[in-house]
Amino acid sequence: MITADSVTHPRTVSPADAHGSPSRRPALPHRRGPTLPPQNPPYLEHFNAAPAQEARRTLLACLPSPRWAERVTAHRPYPDLSALLAAADEAAYDLGGGDLAGALAAEPLPTLPEGAYLAASTALSAAYAAYEARFGHTFVICLDDVPPGESLDRLLAAIRSRLSNDPDEERTVAAEELRRLARGRLARTLQGRDQPRRARTRPSARRTRPTAAPADPSVHV
Repeated sequence: MITADSVTHPRTVSPADAHGSPSRRPALPHRRGPTLPPQNPPYLEHFNAAPAQEARRTLLACLPSPRWAERVTAHRPYPDLSALLAAADEAAYDLGGGDLAGALAAEPLPTLPEGAYLAASTALSAAYAAYEARFGHTFVICLDDVPPGESLDRLLAAIRSRLSNDPDEERTVAAEELRRLARGRLARTLQGRDQPRRARTRPSARRTRPTAAPADPSVHV
């Protein structure tokens, strides 16, 4: 006769009994720590703390406009590069006619890759002269996003296209190109990747004086 007392209940076997070692808890999924904020460029802290005169010199090498440099300097310190570039953009958009004329007068010729000037010096000289004769200031264009092998063609095509603009329309286009140039130069400077170029680095690309120079002495020819 089988009784309840004679029934053998199976013993629950723990992992420790089965393997002779303490049981292990199941592994928890790996959790990443908090994402660290991106580091600011190496020279931003120095720019924020530099004397105002030094900060203005840095900015004037990016855009030759004293009013622009004063305004960007006055709003220091900047928490990050994005904030600085946004302030630089805003100050550039607010440049008046006189400020813009002064910046255009001091702006160097576009920088092209080595060999580009020698390959098309005649075409470039003629294009620059035609542009200055029509608008009274240096041709400016930002080629930061253009592959080096395409920069010469892009520059010549832009001059030909913009020669058809009326003076007011071209001034607006030139102001936008100046803003883009300043933004790129400032970003590269504060990231330590480049030093702004204030002077022409290709003597062979010197501009020829237009036959009809503008009467305004403040305009660079």
